[in-house]
Amino acid sequence: MSYIQGVGRKQGTLFPVTLEELIPEDHVCRVIDAFVNRLEMEELGFVRAEAAETGRPGYDPRDLLKLYLYGYLHQVRSSRRLEAECQRNIEVLWLLGRLVPDHKSIAEFRRLHREAVTDAGAELIAFARSMGLVRGEWVAIDGSKFRAVSSSQSVHERKALERYLERMEQGDAEEELEIDPAAVAAALEKLRQHPEPEARFMRTAQGKLPAYNVQIAADSENALIVAQTVSTETTDNRSLLPMAEAAKEALGGPGCLHVVADTGYSSGEQLEKCEGIGVVPHVPTNRTSNRQGEGDLFDRSRFVYNEETDSFLCPAGQRLKRRGFQRDRKRAIYQASRKACGECPLQQQCTVTRRRTVYRFLHDEALQRSQQQATAEAMRLRRSTVEYPFALLKYCIFGHPRFLLRGLRGARTEISLGVMAYNLKRMINIVGAARLLCRLSPV
Repeated sequence: MSYIQGVGRKQGTLFPVTLEELIPEDHVCRVIDAFVNRLEMEELGFVRAEAAETGRPGYDPRDLLKLYLYGYLHQVRSSRRLEAECQRNIEVLWLLGRLVPDHKSIAEFRRLHREAVTDAGAELIAFARSMGLVRGEWVAIDGSKFRAVSSSQSVHERKALERYLERMEQGDAEEELEIDPAAVAAALEKLRQHPEPEARFMRTAQGKLPAYNVQIAADSENALIVAQTVSTETTDNRSLLPMAEAAKEALGGPGCLHVVADTGYSSGEQLEKCEGIGVVPHVPTNRTSNRQGEGDLFDRSRFVYNEETDSFLCPAGQRLKRRGFQRDRKRAIYQASRKACGECPLQQQCTVTRRRTVYRFLHDEALQRSQQQATAEAMRLRRSTVEYPFALLKYCIFGHPRFLLRGLRGARTEISLGVMAYNLKRMINIVGAARLLCRLSPV
């Protein structure tokens, strides 16, 4: 039996204190230990570090995963700080059995097991489903910006290099510029060596900064995060389908899944594809009505579309024919003739211009169905489900919304670890550590 340095007191008698006695039966360390011990590490893709012929055996990946989960639960993400915790923190001493890996081994584990960490998080969600903590009927999706490691100056320099190379390529094609091969080679080499080529400027709470777009899908039953990813998309309008597919897979492929999201996810194409895979989207459409006339003019809903003639019928009975198509905004333009609008007795209630224009988006039927399903109750469910996990991720798990690892792959690894820590913490708060340990322990 191992003992810690120091003694305890009991009725005036000195006695040695073991690490086992210092960790309560319902402590979070015991939950982490029980969860990681039940994982099939090899099947998930975890590998044991290979030592040199004269070196010591590699660390068990279970121990390093336990260390990272403990660290993220306590806002300790740096490999050097985790190394220090292994030497001074009683809880970590118990969790790792007094192992003290150096910071290089700790960092290397996180770098090598990006996909395995994500799969381990999926196992936690499967366990939550078995306990009834995840219902899998309603899911809320949202995105938020997390700062990248790179500074603004570094990304500005990278963008300038990219623009310079584009100009050289264009000039070479048009044979209008004298190109210095040495300068081009130097620019290419500098661009190749940039440590974080994926980081992009995005709007954050602190301004426009290098960042990544973090996407999560949270189950409405207990706000557990069932799917997550990190993208370089500055907006959310192309993220609805990928997140809905990931959430459906994590929930075991239910026949019907209701997905709630805000206006930023409004995309007719994405909404229609979601319906095709058995997902019911509740997303308010992001399109403008007739904003002229201070809101006193006829709304677009007063114009009835006829699919057979591909035209709209206005409140006065006039027909608006298709006049063109805006490819960049993916919408068709419909207008009545100037003569019909000029002679119309309802013109002043319809438009302030010579004739009324109505737009119809591609996949307009899917947009209308989603708009009807985006009720006030569904939007309240979205806010109460998905905004809470982001608050905890940013300020209770990460400490501040900024990544420590460079690049898209590094950001995804960090989010996977953070989400796993959040879900463990949330499950402990819901059912208690004692009940969770009882279910995690082998029969």
